[in-house]
Amino acid sequence: MKLLEGKTAVVTGAARGIGKAIALKFASQGANVAITDLVYDDNAKAVETELRNLGVKAKAYASNAANYEDTGKVISEIAEEFGRIDILVNNAGITKDGALKRMTESQWDIVISVNLKSVFNFTQAVQPIMWKQGFGSIINMSSVVGVSGNANQANYSASKAGIIGFTKSVAKELGVRGIRVNAIAPGFIETEMTAALPEEVRKSWNEKIPLRRAGNVDDVANVALFLSSELSSYVSGQVVNVCGGMNT
Repeated sequence: MKLLEGKTAVVTGAARGIGKAIALKFASQGANVAITDLVYDDNAKAVETELRNLGVKAKAYASNAANYEDTGKVISEIAEEFGRIDILVNNAGITKDGALKRMTESQWDIVISVNLKSVFNFTQAVQPIMWKQGFGSIINMSSVVGVSGNANQANYSASKAGIIGFTKSVAKELGVRGIRVNAIAPGFIETEMTAALPEEVRKSWNEKIPLRRAGNVDDVANVALFLSSELSSYVSGQVVNVCGGMNT
């Protein structure tokens, strides 16, 4: 028996990177998967095909996670198409890094909106569905910089710290209906974004990590699988650092 057999999962920002890895991991364990991203482009189509090739029902949707009305609409479409939503992974996110003294209002606003408001949008939209079902697992993607902060990332750190506070609060609200809410705080993970960093920067990061390596997307996806399955049936309101010991 696969861990997520018969479940339906929604993963935001899943056309690439960590979101894609989580979607594929869920599908490999029997879940039907709906993915969202800002546009329905070649990347989204490719992930949709990969998911279906794993023998599950899958569909990609174009949706602006930062837009409240857009989110409500896409969740309604997914619920109608799939008949249920058991798992939500709030993964959509962006960076607009810069020193505080040079950070523009628009840099601040868009990061808070995409990273933090999107979590509110999707969680509120799925709440009635999971409440009626009497169960559900919501996983919010934070970051180690949301736990410990980081220079030149005040906007990103604030958004990811906000996700932690939101997670803990909502876990207390929704637990009465068997809905679990947890957060994952990845550290330095190898993605397309980190691959573009200069080699000296990547080396310096690795030297700070006790395990002496960057993580990979499957390291994060494996934790998401645990938190979405019955293996973690008594785990809620927690933040799991996936950082190789960097944040201890």
